[in-house]
Amino acid sequence: MNIKRAKQEIKDTIAAYLMKDEFGNYAIPAIRQRPMLLIGPPGVGKTQIMEQISQECQIALVSYTITHHTRQSAIGLPFIERKTYGGREYAVTEYTMSEIVAAIYNKIEQTGMPEGVLFIDEINCVSETLAPTMLQFLQGKSFGNHKIPEGWIIVAAGNPPEYNKSVREFDIVTLDRIRSIQVEPDFDAWKEYAQQAGVHPAICSYLNVRRQHFCRIETTVDGKLFATPRGWEDLSQLIEVYEKLGQKIDRDVVMEYIQFPKIAKDFANYLELYYKYQNDYQVEEILAGSIPQGALDKLERAPFDERISVVSLLLSGLHEQFRNVCRTEEMLELRMRKLRELHEGEGDTAAESVLQMFASMLESFQQERVQKQESGLLSRIELRQILTVTAMLEEDLHALRGAGPADAEAAWEFLRERFAADSDRYEELLDTAGGMLEHAFDFMEAAFAGSQEMVLFVTELNTGFYSVRFLQEYECERYYQYNKNLLFSDEEQELETLLKGERL
Repeated sequence: MNIKRAKQEIKDTIAAYLMKDEFGNYAIPAIRQRPMLLIGPPGVGKTQIMEQISQECQIALVSYTITHHTRQSAIGLPFIERKTYGGREYAVTEYTMSEIVAAIYNKIEQTGMPEGVLFIDEINCVSETLAPTMLQFLQGKSFGNHKIPEGWIIVAAGNPPEYNKSVREFDIVTLDRIRSIQVEPDFDAWKEYAQQAGVHPAICSYLNVRRQHFCRIETTVDGKLFATPRGWEDLSQLIEVYEKLGQKIDRDVVMEYIQFPKIAKDFANYLELYYKYQNDYQVEEILAGSIPQGALDKLERAPFDERISVVSLLLSGLHEQFRNVCRTEEMLELRMRKLRELHEGEGDTAAESVLQMFASMLESFQQERVQKQESGLLSRIELRQILTVTAMLEEDLHALRGAGPADAEAAWEFLRERFAADSDRYEELLDTAGGMLEHAFDFMEAAFAGSQEMVLFVTELNTGFYSVRFLQEYECERYYQYNKNLLFSDEEQELETLLKGERL
């Protein structure tokens, strides 16, 4: 299965394993809660989805890469304890608590969450001395004499033997006690994630055309060559920062992340052309409503790859605007929710009471953010959103104090006016993005009417995470018309295929 399906499978398992009956006992007893083992190529996102699952399920997470540990850190250090058996005293070897089990109890104390997920990475690449401990862990959910606390779900990950010479195969006794999930690279699943995460559009458009380069791992006489999803995402963040610094990404820099010379060279050339097309075709002007005749003339003679790159540039500009609209809407909703909570708790008619309640609410909001951040329960996007909304609320409180309202009613009216002004700015942002979409269609009709490029353009709007959300709010007649034509075309193609099959 792909990584998206694997992620959902783990989330469903968490819900199932943590469900309790009417007596407060787990519906599936701990002994029957099989550990989940993700097996797949390096860099496909096995480790990354665990943080996402923790944040989305709001559940504690303790994560370990077991290859960094020894037998002593896994099961604890031995010490001598004196005990009496049959009237005689003996020196008995016992063990201190495992560092990993202790980390779970520390996480419970830190977060106040008694339930969570213990994630062990690279579990099948351990040393010979640690291998029996890992088998005991998967079979008995314990490290040495120390059990994993009840309510903690075990998820592990490893690589197939063809990717790591240190891999140790599990025996049938162990495999019969776990849930093994084979994870395969899937570009479409990654592309959906990449749009939400803001992966650089040059990488997305390149891989959209060169899907075979998304995840490639080969062993040659010169060594291992590889390009992985993790490499592409890390390279994306470097490109974004380099662009802000005015630095250039060349083939050598790409090779540091995409360690497959042929692919690195191909992408470096594409990236150079990407910047060139961005300038030559004046994409910003097109989205602003201007269609340069020179761009249309140039596209008539352009090869297919260049035409697709121009479509990708238009889509990149649109997706950036759609993302801004959607995130602005999310921040407005969060801010409105906090103001509504404040209003519902208001009882005194004095303006000073509103100010005191506002300050108290803001302090609680900040404390909640700090606690979640320290517990690892906020994604980077969520953290940025909360910090932005906090700054907005601080500005609201500062402005309210400066306005000096006569009573609570006047204070609420002041806050409503401030929120309404920001809501109007959101509507302006929505209309601006809608205008850009209309201008993009103007250009597409002038340059690619009825062509494969138009089909690609509409298809990408149909599948983009933020474009789908945006089009639920903004009415674009041409989008619906082209989408309808696209659906009819697909149905006609399916019917022709069916008829051909019947003729055979």
